[in-house]
Amino acid sequence: MADYIWKKGSSTDVDERVMRFLAGDDVILDRQLLPFDIRASQAHARGLARIGVLTDEQAAAMVESLDELAAAFERGDFVLDNRYEDGHSAIESWLIERLGETGGRIHAGRSRNDQVAVALRLYMKDRLARLADDCARIAAVCLKRAVDEEQVALPGHTHLQQAMPSSLGLWWAGHAEAFIDNFALARQTADWLDASPLGTASGFGVNLALDRDGVAEDLGFPRLVVNPQYAQNARGKVELRALDALSAATADVRRLAWDLSLYASQEFGFVRLPAAFCTGSSIMPNKLNPDTVELLRSLHGGIVGARTELESVLSLPSGYQRDLQDTKPPLIRAFERGLAGMALLPDLLTGVEWQTRRMRSAIAPALHATDRANELVGEGKSFREAYRQAAAELDQLSRRQPEDSLRARVSPGACSRLELERLQQRLESLNSEP
Repeated sequence: MADYIWKKGSSTDVDERVMRFLAGDDVILDRQLLPFDIRASQAHARGLARIGVLTDEQAAAMVESLDELAAAFERGDFVLDNRYEDGHSAIESWLIERLGETGGRIHAGRSRNDQVAVALRLYMKDRLARLADDCARIAAVCLKRAVDEEQVALPGHTHLQQAMPSSLGLWWAGHAEAFIDNFALARQTADWLDASPLGTASGFGVNLALDRDGVAEDLGFPRLVVNPQYAQNARGKVELRALDALSAATADVRRLAWDLSLYASQEFGFVRLPAAFCTGSSIMPNKLNPDTVELLRSLHGGIVGARTELESVLSLPSGYQRDLQDTKPPLIRAFERGLAGMALLPDLLTGVEWQTRRMRSAIAPALHATDRANELVGEGKSFREAYRQAAAELDQLSRRQPEDSLRARVSPGACSRLELERLQQRLESLNSEP
């Protein structure tokens, strides 16, 4: 592109170093946003035609040309690079090169401020839908394995110390319910930010009777961000909430990955990870390293860092400030990396192999003490009396079997009453929502 779209014909040039600083990584980041920016520009063109700013023919030509841009971008024939200031200028440049003066009409009634705001909301809706889908698939794998391995004995731990006999059914179901909650949160967050800021321009509205509601409907938004000032003040706020939903999921990924890391160690020896998710050592021929699980364990840290980076930008007065450009990098970086990791989990979890004999043999007799105390409560003793008696009988618990302990755990959600059908029904209910 020969010039920036905001230049006014002055012969004064901005220092090239300043331009590089102002641009930052905008062009690279906008590669993620360009398909959404194109969709918004097409809807805007159709809206301008409805109020007579464009003819139907001009709008149709713009829409067709932008379809060509979207296809060229998807094929790799069009590259968003440093020829352009950002994705917005690339779109306008494409239209002007192909449609001449008609292409220059696309910017009527909008600013780059509302243009990026709408592209970001479309991006977040798309990525939150992917997040919801990933959480649903992870939950489904966990529930299936909970059913298949419901009564397989596993030592339960608190404080990283053996605590009570547990089961794979309970372990899987616990992770399943976490990701069902994360599925619901991703959906709720997408609904919360599902509003169109397009047509608020630079934050003050415009003296054109824009069909904002029609454009919003065209883009799939159920409502408007009504106030132009709030359309800008909400920048960063909605991104933070989107990252909160992602962070909730990656926090549970971290805990699950920690479990697998411990259980896969030789000291535990409870699980074998799929070889496709491991690598070898560059120096030790005997090693098979759980690299994927370890990087999934650290995934959450990057999301938290991105959230902190984004929040630190937002100490701003009302209206658009150029600082808001710096809300894009942490948001896009976090979602692209986070979703790449989340997508690995269903196949990883499907492929883990439990070493059931090792797990069962690791359950020491003392782990039955709490069950013994509750038996005594059932016989009429107070819990404190039962607690002391069970502690005195630790050397008498060796004849107990883990399977007996699991069968006796009858409280709702416990090992013999996992209530898996409740979790399955909730997952199916969420999946059936539009």
